[in-house]
Amino acid sequence: MQEKDGKYIFGVVKIGDKGQIVIPKDARKVYGLESGDALLLMGDANGMALVKTEIFQSLIGEVMEGLQK
Repeated sequence: MQEKDGKYIFGVVKIGDKGQIVIPKDARKVYGLESGDALLLMGDANGMALVKTEIFQSLIGEVMEGLQK
């Protein structure tokens, strides 16, 4: 694992026959990921990102509160 200014490189992962990837142990530790956690896969033309659904739900909640004001 390499880290600089809060940005990480955890290494290369491969996609298995069933389309699964293994998230490296260091990444799971840094982001507090555990077996059974749900992740949201987002992407654009430049790449993909995984976000814990609870973080995304929290952000949506903040946005919705801002719209109600």
